[in-house]
Amino acid sequence: MKKSLSCTSILIGKNATADGSTIVARNEDGYAPVGPKQFVVRPAKDQKNAYFVSHETGVKIPLPDHAYRYTAEPSVADHPVYEEAGINEKNVAMSATETTFTNQRFLGFDPLVDDGVNEECMVTVVLPYINSALEGVKRFGHLIEKYGTGQSNGIAFSDHNEIWYLETAGGHHWAAVRIPDDAYAVAPNQINIQEIKFDDPDHYLTDPDLKNFVEKYHLNNDPKHFNFRNIAGTHTEADAHYNTPRAWYGQKLFTPDVQQEPTSQNIPFLQHANRKLAVEDVEYFLSSHYQQTPYDPFTHANELKKQTFRSIALDRNQISHILQIRNDVDPKYAALEWMAMGFLAYSPYVPFYANINQTPFNYQKTGNDFDINSAYWMYKLVAVLAEPHYHAFINDINAYREACQSYALNRIKTVDAIAKKLDGKELTEKLTNESIITSDKITRDTNKLIDRLVKGSLNRSKITFESGDNL
Repeated sequence: MKKSLSCTSILIGKNATADGSTIVARNEDGYAPVGPKQFVVRPAKDQKNAYFVSHETGVKIPLPDHAYRYTAEPSVADHPVYEEAGINEKNVAMSATETTFTNQRFLGFDPLVDDGVNEECMVTVVLPYINSALEGVKRFGHLIEKYGTGQSNGIAFSDHNEIWYLETAGGHHWAAVRIPDDAYAVAPNQINIQEIKFDDPDHYLTDPDLKNFVEKYHLNNDPKHFNFRNIAGTHTEADAHYNTPRAWYGQKLFTPDVQQEPTSQNIPFLQHANRKLAVEDVEYFLSSHYQQTPYDPFTHANELKKQTFRSIALDRNQISHILQIRNDVDPKYAALEWMAMGFLAYSPYVPFYANINQTPFNYQKTGNDFDINSAYWMYKLVAVLAEPHYHAFINDINAYREACQSYALNRIKTVDAIAKKLDGKELTEKLTNESIITSDKITRDTNKLIDRLVKGSLNRSKITFESGDNL
C-alpha cells in the first residue's frame, strides 16, 4: 500500500478535557479506492514461539507468548494489516501512524531501511503486548532500534493517565514526549516534537544513541537547545502550505488569543486551550476545512486562497478515530473508540466500547468494490452525493450529524448505567450488543440521509430547461 502524504492528529491530556479523559485522535487519509477500511476485534490468544513476518519488508519479529484482545482498523483483505489504531483489553490505546519527513542531512547519516518495521505492522506488533502507554513507547522504540524503519512516522500511545507521542527519524532513531496533562498537541505531517530534556526521563525519552549521533554528525545548529523538529525535521515551502496551517487552525480554535500565521514554521507543538475540551471539539477540528477563515474552499470565491492550504477534512479521508479513556467511570467500560468514515465533513462519529468481542457486520464488511452494505462505502457515498451541492445540503447534513452525536452521548449514558451492574463475560457481551445497537441506529439514519440526498439531487442538474425562462 502506498503511504500517502496524509493524516492529522490531536492529543489532549486528562486535565485539559472536560471529563478528565485522555484523548488521542487521528484522521487516516489515503487515495480511494486503495485501502477501504474495516473495524474489527482481534481476540486474545496464546502463541508459543510466534513470529510476525511482514509481507512488505520481510522483517521477522518474535512475539510474546500472550496477546491481549484489541480493536483494530485494518484495510481490505489484500492488506491484512495496516491496523492503524485500537484499544487493548488493558485500556491502552495506540494510533499509528502520522506520516512525517526527516531532512536530507539526518537521512544522509541514518538512511531509511528496506527490511524494517513500517506502518504496515506497527499496531500489530505492539498494541497486543503492552500494559501502559509508557510500555508502548519502550517496546516500539526497541523495535526501531533493532530492526530499523523505512518510513518517518509519529505514533501516539495513551492510557487513563498518560499520553506519549513518539516520532521516528531516519532509519533507527526516535524521540518521545509525554503530553502534559493540562495541554493539547496538534500533529500534521511533519516532525513536531521540539525541545527534549535528556535529564527528565519522566517526560522525554529517546533512543540511547540519539544525542551522540547528533553531536557526531554536527546536526544541531543551536547547541544551547536540543530541538528535535529543527534537528531532524523539514522546514520547506511545502510544509508551510501542507502541514503548518492545520496546526495553526487547531490552535486558532482552542487557543484563539495566540496570534500566529498559518505558514509559520514555529507553531508550538504543545499548547494550552482557553477552555476544557470535549469530544465534540475534537470532532469539529478533525472534520474542519478552515471554516470562518479566508481559506475555506467551500465558502469563499477567491480561487487563489481556496487552493493555498491543505484542508483537514478532504476527499481522501478514509477513517477517523477518537480513542477516549475515561476516568470518571469504572475501567471495565471506560474505553471508547469513536469512529467516522468517509469525507469527514459529512460523517458522524459513532462510539464503540472497547471491551467488546465483535463489531457490527457492516463495519467488518468491505472491499475494493462499492457496496452499500459496507459502512466504509456507505459513508463514501454520502460524500459523493453531498459534494456537488454542498450549499444546498450542508444544513441538512449538519443537523443529521448533530442528531447522531446527541443520540450517541445519550446511549453512552444509558449503557454506562447498565454496565455498572455487570462484570466479566456478561459485561463484554452486553457492551458488544449495545455498541451494535448504537451503530445500527446511526446506519439507518445515514440511509435516510442518503435517500434525501438522492431525491434532492434529482432536480439539481446543470443540464435542465424550463420553457418559461425564455418567455
